[in-house]
Amino acid sequence: MQPHDLVFLFDVDNTLLDNDRVTADLRRYLEREVGSERSDRYWAIFESLRAELGYADYLGALQRYRVECPYDSHLLAVSTYLVNYPFANRLFPNSLDAIEHCRQWGPVVILSDGDVVFQPRKVERSGLFEAVEGNILIYIHKELELEDVERRYPAGHYVMVDDKLRILSAMKKSWGARLTTVFPRQGHYALDAKEVAKYPPADVTVERIGELLAFDLNALRGAARTPGAPE
Repeated sequence: MQPHDLVFLFDVDNTLLDNDRVTADLRRYLEREVGSERSDRYWAIFESLRAELGYADYLGALQRYRVECPYDSHLLAVSTYLVNYPFANRLFPNSLDAIEHCRQWGPVVILSDGDVVFQPRKVERSGLFEAVEGNILIYIHKELELEDVERRYPAGHYVMVDDKLRILSAMKKSWGARLTTVFPRQGHYALDAKEVAKYPPADVTVERIGELLAFDLNALRGAARTPGAPE
């Protein structure tokens, strides 16, 4: 496969899509459908499963909840709510514009962690699948799968946009100056001062995903630093 000059990689949750609002909506729905006590139990299962798997698995948590409450008549309603959630309404402003802006210089690829059912459904229903022309990669730990990313989308340079500095830092260690890291300060991970302080800053930091529209190709490529280089 002929390498591209540049490939753009975008995370989904709290990068292009406001997943904190999705979670808040689900929390309210669960409390209304099953009550506070059972809602709290679902979220305890959810967090336990996330610690076990390394990614959020809403449907997997619901399956485990079902084992504990097999006769809960609200389960089907909760499942339907999740599968049919209007994710397009939760895209951050200018998310699709940012993707379109970057597509003028190279392929745009969704690079996400997640399960094999709900995460692809989220990407499809949000309109992101169409926006990136079906270029979707979903792994368990994407920062450990860069060899596969390169095999599928070879490029001389990459731009990674992600709300987690942990991910950006890990990718920078692997790809070095071949990668421009872009950190949108959106969502609870990006706004957690203690979490952010654990890692070196990204090459580019923006307050909102829409601010990418102000960057041209030279600015994005030129921002890439070698790990350990002075800021």
